[in-house]
Amino acid sequence: MPSDERIPAVLCAAGHDPSSGAGIGADAEAIRAVGAHPLSVVTCLTAQDSCGLRRLWPQPAAEVDEQCRLLLADARVAAIKIGLLGSAAMVRTLLGVIQDHPDLPVVLDPVLATGTGQSLADAALCNQMRQRLFPAVTLLTPNVPEAQTLSASVAPDNCAERLLRMGCLWVLITGTHAPDEFVTNRLYGRNGTSASWDWPRLPGEYHGSGCTLASAIAGRLALGLTVPEAVADAQAYTWETLSRARRTGRCQLTPNRLFALDRGMNQ
Repeated sequence: MPSDERIPAVLCAAGHDPSSGAGIGADAEAIRAVGAHPLSVVTCLTAQDSCGLRRLWPQPAAEVDEQCRLLLADARVAAIKIGLLGSAAMVRTLLGVIQDHPDLPVVLDPVLATGTGQSLADAALCNQMRQRLFPAVTLLTPNVPEAQTLSASVAPDNCAERLLRMGCLWVLITGTHAPDEFVTNRLYGRNGTSASWDWPRLPGEYHGSGCTLASAIAGRLALGLTVPEAVADAQAYTWETLSRARRTGRCQLTPNRLFALDRGMNQ
């Protein structure tokens, strides 16, 4: 018999990728995989596939605001995950939602470009994130190029220091873009805490690895883990999704975020 208790949910505000490699579809899979429930609000529509993005259509901010507030009033939302914003106006909208629910942890994946290098954020959007959104964020998850752009610094330690000064409680800088044998991810806390992890670099190019990691963290925060615990667990999960990635299109591979289910169906 179904339980009357609502399961923890993660409110996801992100772009829609019709290929389901990244964006809101990726968020939903990663959150569902950990046992939380994804709530999906689309900030922008895109025309893209595994090879890249062709066009982006930001959604009306008022409609996004209404959707978020309706879901927050209905579900047992235990975390918020923000991905591709699409416009500076969306920062103001989501900030209002966050400020009305200050008890919820917020994970922001500051998507500035596609995996193939196409820009997704202009200077106005970056400035709005720095000035308004970062102070409301629990965890920021940029890759190294994103951290450098947002902080106007180069070394990961210096990037993190500047981003923390902008207001984030935690910053996780991922090393997926470095040409090294291992991918080094570094976590920094405003309280002086730091940690790093080295993961064997996998061959190939992947579409949606950043979305997968940020959403996996948000799902674990919704289940009650601390930020360091959620970050550690989510990295291991994300590496597994990449190691089991599948070719769903002509170009980048798609992470297998439901690999446990997929494995069970094939036994």
